[in-house]
Formats: sequence, C-alpha cells, structure tokens
Amino acid sequence: MYLLSLYPDILLNKIKMISYLQIDGLTKSFGDLLLFSDISFGIAQGQKIGLIAKNGSGKTTLLNIIAGNEDYDSGSVVFRNDLRIGYLEQTPVYPAGLTVLQACFYSQNETVQLIAAYEKAIAGNDTVALEDILVRMDTLKAWDYEQRAKQILSQLKITDFDQKVEELSGGQLKRVALANVLITEPELIILDEPTNHLDLEMTEWLENYLSRQTISILMVTHDRYFLDRVCNEIMEIDRQQIYQYKGNYSYYLEKREERVEAFNAEAERAGNLFKKELEWMRRQPQARGTKAKYRIDAFHELEKKVKQPRDAGTVNLEVKSAYIGSKIFEAEHVSKRFGDIRIVEDFNYTFARFEKMGIVGNNGTGKSTFIKMLIGDVAPDSGRFDIGETVRFGYYSQNGLQFDEQMKVIDVVQNIAEYVDLGDGKKMTVSQFLNYFLFTPDRQHNYVYKLSGGEKRRLYLCTVLMQNPNFLVLDEPTNDLDIITLNVLEEYLKTFKGCVIVVSHDRYFMDKVVDHLLVFRGNADIKDFPGNYTQYREWKEVQDKLEKEAETARQKPATEKQEKSRTETKKKLSFKEKQEFEALEKEIPLLEQEKSELETSMSSGALSNKELIAGGERIAQLIEEIDEKTMRWLELSELA
Repeated sequence: MYLLSLYPDILLNKIKMISYLQIDGLTKSFGDLLLFSDISFGIAQGQKIGLIAKNGSGKTTLLNIIAGNEDYDSGSVVFRNDLRIGYLEQTPVYPAGLTVLQACFYSQNETVQLIAAYEKAIAGNDTVALEDILVRMDTLKAWDYEQRAKQILSQLKITDFDQKVEELSGGQLKRVALANVLITEPELIILDEPTNHLDLEMTEWLENYLSRQTISILMVTHDRYFLDRVCNEIMEIDRQQIYQYKGNYSYYLEKREERVEAFNAEAERAGNLFKKELEWMRRQPQARGTKAKYRIDAFHELEKKVKQPRDAGTVNLEVKSAYIGSKIFEAEHVSKRFGDIRIVEDFNYTFARFEKMGIVGNNGTGKSTFIKMLIGDVAPDSGRFDIGETVRFGYYSQNGLQFDEQMKVIDVVQNIAEYVDLGDGKKMTVSQFLNYFLFTPDRQHNYVYKLSGGEKRRLYLCTVLMQNPNFLVLDEPTNDLDIITLNVLEEYLKTFKGCVIVVSHDRYFMDKVVDHLLVFRGNADIKDFPGNYTQYREWKEVQDKLEKEAETARQKPATEKQEKSRTETKKKLSFKEKQEFEALEKEIPLLEQEKSELETSMSSGALSNKELIAGGERIAQLIEEIDEKTMRWLELSELA
C-alpha cells in the first residue's frame, strides 16, 4: 500500500475492461525468495507489452505461469474463452526424431491438429473421420498451411525441412520454435527473448512482421530497438511489484527516472523521520504502554520503509585496467575457410590503441571464428595475428558458463581477485563490485545453482572483468542479460581504459559502445566501416538506393528497346492461342464443379474407404490443375 500511495498513476493494481487475460493478486516465491507479491494486470486485444526486470526477478517465471507451465502461490490467471495462445520458451524442447517441418506442426493449434487428424485418417482408412475432416480442412484453409510454414522457416534461414531436431544447434532450434509459434497465428503471443540467435536481417524481418500484425504480445527481450519499435506498452517488475507505462521503451526510460527520483526522495524523508522516532524510542521506555502503542507500530512500519533498497542510479565505475602498449594486434594476410565456405581471405588489419570495434553480420559469416583466431583458439589456414606483448585478453564467449554450482557467488569471484583496482590507491571490494553489477548482498551469498540463467550470465561477466584485462573480447554478451545489466555494462565499457571488440546482434548496444565496425557480408567479404551500426545502416540504405538507380539506368535502354519491340510486334491472339483461351474458359468452371461435387460426395457417407482415399487425392490434383489453368488464362487474357 505504501508504493501505491506514492505512485497511484504508475503502479496499476487493477486494469479494467480486459478482453484477453486478467491476472489478479498473483504471488510467487521459491523458498525464501519472493519474486512478486499480489501483482495484478491485464492484456487486451491489440496491446503489445514488453516485460522488463533484472535477471532473477521472475520474468521467465511469470511467462511460464501465464502459459500454464508453472504453479503459483496465490492469485488468479483468467483467459478469455477459446483464446488462441502461442508461447516461445527461452529454451524450447522437442521430442527426438521429429523433422524440422514436423516440429513446426508440434502444436495444440486447431489447424495443426486437424492436419495431423487428416493424415491419421488417411493412413488408417477411417472414412467416418474423413467426412468431417475434409469439410473442416476447407473451412480453415489448411491445405496451404505447410507452404506458409516453409515460407516463415526460410525467412529464419532454416531450409532443410527434413533435418532432425536433435541435429540442430540451440540457435536453430529456437528459430524453429519461433516459426512454430508464428504459423499458428495466435491471438496472444508470449515471447521469451525472441531475438536471441537471430542475426540482424532476421531480427529486422521479425520486427516488421510483429509490427504489422494485429495480435496481442507479451514479451521479454533485451533488444531495446526491437522493444521500441514493436511494443506500445512497457511493464516492469521491481521490488516484487508491477509498474506499467503506456508508451514505448523511450517513454518508459523517462517515466522510470521520475519514479526512481520520487521513490528516493520519499525514502530520504522517511529516513529523517526514522532518526527522530528512533531517538524517541530510546528515550521513552516508559511510554511503551498501551497509550503509545500506535506510535510504536508506526515506528516499525517506518523502519520497513527505510530498509527498502534504494535505486542508486548510474554509478561511474572507472576501473584501472592493466597497462597496454601502443602495439595491439596486426592481422597479416589471414585466410580461413571451412570446405567451400570462405571466412576471411588475405585479410590485413592493424588494430589501434583504445579502439572499440563492433563486428556484425548474418549468422554463418564467420564472426565467432574470427574472434577465436584472434585469441588463439582456432588456427588460420594461412597468415597470422601478431599480438602485442602487453595485451591481456578478457574473453566473454557464448559457451563460457562453467561454474561449481555448489559455490557461493562471492566466492566464485573472490577466487579470481580480492579487490578491483580503481587507480590512485583506491580499491573496490569484490562485494562492492558485485553490487555494481546488481548482485545485492543477500544474492552474493547465494549458491550458484540458485541463480537464474541470466544471473549466471551476469556472474560470468563479472569473472571476466575481475581478471583485470586490457583488451575485452565480448562474443554475444547481450544474449540472456537483462536490459538493466546491459545499461551497467555499457557505462562500464564507456570508461574502460583498454581495447574492446564486441560481436553482437544488439543494435542499441553496438550504438552505445563501439565507434567502428567490421561488417561480415559472407564469402570473405568484410567491410571496414568508420562508425556505429545506425550510421552503417543509413550509409547502406543510401548505397543500396544508388546501386538500384545505377542498375535501372543501365537496364533502361535495353528495357525501352524491348518495350518498343513488344509494342511493334504486339498483335491479337493467334488462332491456336484463341482456341486455347476459349477452351480454358470452359474447362476451369468444369474443374471447379467437379471439385465441388466430389467434396459433397465425400461428405455424404456413402463412399467406401478406397473411394474416399481416391477422392482426397483427386481433390488435391484438381486444386493444382485449377491454379495452373487459371494462371495460363490470365496470361492469354492480357493479349486478348
């Protein structure tokens, strides 16, 4: 009630007029860890909500509760009847043996289940079931469902539809799961980190796809550009409560700052009052009778307020890194390929002191391989990397989570160093450093196995930074890190007195951190661009436009010549074409009539199993024949 009295316009305990989902009084804890308490909110048609919170605050747990995969302590979760819901889990799992295409049909969606029922009825010669299924297949337009699945998979760079799911990488499996959700066309879609494992091209495609759709969305993502362009509302879990902001990510940042300032100001006032009341409590032991009980109770309530953690805001942490000389590294005629796939070819580059470089490009273009060659994990086929003697790499990799799960968080970091050197004789303890990276004192003394996936990523980042490197190499550091941690990391890198290379698909993060790009465009085509990602995209749009105009100009004379030739030679249909055109006008209606009569006959219940199967096959042939003849009729009609 204290928070509600402070922010009645921001902390929304009740949202009326909910058409899709209403959550009331929801509480969830794991042992003594309370994630959220008595939270209430709703999702209406057309709302696109981004969910933000620190790792370990319960984002994924909340999504799992809504999806029915997780229990809760108290409260209610109520959906509109017959609501179609799609849920993309953070780590999707499919039964072994399924192909990619079968995994796309692994769903409770009505159309998907109908297709499965159709195939089962055909295989089992179940004529009774087929009668109803065929009618429903037409009603739900299920015949083109497979084609739609293949189109979305292709957009997500999945082209081997017969590959088994157990042969896929984690990133490929996540993309198959995303396709599974999208093709079912749900009314409410729940997404847990949808842009993880998507390259920039796929992310921008998904961004446009979700922006155009009328579906409702609740999603967790660290991609702030994606959040800004897709969502029209932001919801934050903070101090076990829900705060809701009617606007995009930029609006949220502004209003959150106002809320934090108001909270800290109120906490400051409460702290001053607490000092006076504490003095009264010490001076007046005789007053602690029935007469003063109300004041004693008020004192204890005030004490609770004062002990609430404050938001420290932005902290400027300038860590003294190890000395780095003027020579960093030189790439000399480096070449690398895997079979026919070229990663780099005769690549040369001299890295400057204090340079902060970003590496971007589509998946499979060799970004991570380039990094591994730099730090010595992978050998080039030819050429070499000449590394300066003073360089001390700090490498954050995609697969670097290797902890003793039975250790405490603070011990993991303390095993690396006892303190952080800030320079000028100043030091920061491990506990203070962990607190800067959002590990509160109680979380620091938790065992590693109790941490969420995002918190383990944050701990891994701390272990890399504690090694006092002067050259940070960060391979996809934004995956599974929450937005608040990314803000902290961005501020850290701004003041980092060393070199940085970042491989990332997070456009916002790249814009904040790097001042130079290597763009991997595939087949050893690497563009050296002096600017951040947004500047590169603006430059590329101009270049693409210029190239298109130049190509149009080159083709214009030939096109004009062809048009002139066509105009001069254009004539009426030949006698043979006229006969074909007239025949098609008669054939197409007859084929459509046959299809209609066949569907009626198959629904009558009078056909044998063999006749039903033959009828199903004939319908498929008729659809294909009608489409083919209609296309030819359209071609001839242009000449008629």
